[in-house]
Amino acid sequence: MLLELSIRNFAIIDEITVPFEEGLTVMTGETGAGKSIIIDAIGLLIGGRGSVDYVRHGSKRAEIEGVFSVEDHMSKELIKLIKDLDISLDEEETIVLRREMTTQGKSICRINEKLTTLAVLREVGQLLVDIHGQHEHQKLLQTDKHLLFLDRFAESALTKTKKEYEKLFQQFQKKREQLMQLTESEQQMAQRLDLIRYQFKEIDEAELQPDEDLSLSEERKKLSNSEDLYQTVHGTYESLYGDGKGLEWVMAAMNQIEEAASMDPALHNLHETIANSYYLLEESSFSLREYYEGIEFDPERLNSIEARLSEISQLKRKYGETVNDILEYATTIEEEMDALTNREQRFSQWEKELVACAKDLSIEANHLTELRKKHAKKLISSIKKQLDDLYMKDTIFDIEFDTKKQTDLSVNELIKNSPFRKSGIDYVSFMVATNKGEPLKPLAKVASGGEISRMILALKSILARHEGVTSLIFDEVDTGVSGRVAQAIAEKIQHISVGSQVLCITHLPQVAAMADTHLFISKDEINGRTITKAQPLSLNDKTEEISRMISGVEITDLTREHAKELLAQAAKMKT
Repeated sequence: MLLELSIRNFAIIDEITVPFEEGLTVMTGETGAGKSIIIDAIGLLIGGRGSVDYVRHGSKRAEIEGVFSVEDHMSKELIKLIKDLDISLDEEETIVLRREMTTQGKSICRINEKLTTLAVLREVGQLLVDIHGQHEHQKLLQTDKHLLFLDRFAESALTKTKKEYEKLFQQFQKKREQLMQLTESEQQMAQRLDLIRYQFKEIDEAELQPDEDLSLSEERKKLSNSEDLYQTVHGTYESLYGDGKGLEWVMAAMNQIEEAASMDPALHNLHETIANSYYLLEESSFSLREYYEGIEFDPERLNSIEARLSEISQLKRKYGETVNDILEYATTIEEEMDALTNREQRFSQWEKELVACAKDLSIEANHLTELRKKHAKKLISSIKKQLDDLYMKDTIFDIEFDTKKQTDLSVNELIKNSPFRKSGIDYVSFMVATNKGEPLKPLAKVASGGEISRMILALKSILARHEGVTSLIFDEVDTGVSGRVAQAIAEKIQHISVGSQVLCITHLPQVAAMADTHLFISKDEINGRTITKAQPLSLNDKTEEISRMISGVEITDLTREHAKELLAQAAKMKT
């Protein structure tokens, strides 16, 4: 959930920090006070399109920062993305998104203080916040996302079958790609075979050994520094061994402490330590002598190493960053050479394997389709109930399946126009008819704003907990409704907020009464500049604000009573 939002020099906002809580947070205020600007800021924070017009007049940059807690609502998709991006969470498991926009049109994006691209910010942000505006085409209105929503709704029932399908799909894709390579034109294959034969011969003739570049580099370093190495090691030996040198003084100390120990047994341990040190140093000095006596400066060997490393460097530029990479590439092209050389035999074998794999894949795909259709009926039934609650009893909601034919397909069709995708063979569309006698149409083509609002709320009531998004934002989705429909929308929004976080800009007193937190957005003029404020309202203040929303301008005793009644009804319903 969104814990805190900080905005500086953004549109009419000078500087504002707004803390947010769980449950339903409602934002109200006069038109132009800055309610939608706060939502615009969140939209930009999660990767929305920016503009220099957003930078407050007289400022060089606009800054937006949001702190999100992800402990309780992390989706699998978000967990994987965070891991892939190498983003670390602190002890409180929070993600901090930050975006700055300059008057030159530049955007600077950070996630947990780590610089990132706008595309990555958008990818993470849209898994944290889902903004629904009156006229925006959100995910629920995008047909290509409908299968994802259905699968999340039926996730527990589909998991095992989807894993089996995806495992077979990977095998199918591998065999399909192999055959695609073999179905290239004869001329392309001949050219490819000539190329990889030349490459393999070049690598093979080099007779590379694993890690050869590393061992040669170490030997070159040693030979290049042989003279300095000799002087240094020989000097170390001379410091230890010889008349008046280190070992002689240590021996003298050892003999003296031995004599002292004969007079005081308490010195025996100290004598033993000094004696052991002497013998260790003596042994080390012998090893040093043996080492420097073995040092040879061999210019011919050094030249030979340089030539070999130069040869390896030429191969690295073509085939890999290390010798091991080059050897791995040689193994790969050797297998490809074998496949191309024995094309007909391989093609026949792989054709049979592809067809067999397609049959197994088809069985799992059809099973997946059956499960989806079964749970689609449950989703339709659930959404129908939600629509009834929102006084859309005549609305028909359906889920349309376009399942691709996958039987009796030739090998050529399996290669060039495979019906199998990673998600299966199903294309799903949410279809709606809002009035009796009308044909079903795609959800995105529902006519009125009020109907779109209620459709989104019905869908969100069912799907919100399956989407893995931590915060839902409704920006005036209650526009165009009133009366009992307004009350139903208020109850639905409150229902969605239970156990999660919903932020809502509203003009409906029924929705405002449901708020767990009510923020009043206002603007003042200070020193000739407009300043936006966000003030949490007490119960008395909430009553006054809801009264204003009911009456419009003049607050009367009657509107106050009505406001108190709405708040009492909301409290009772939530309890």
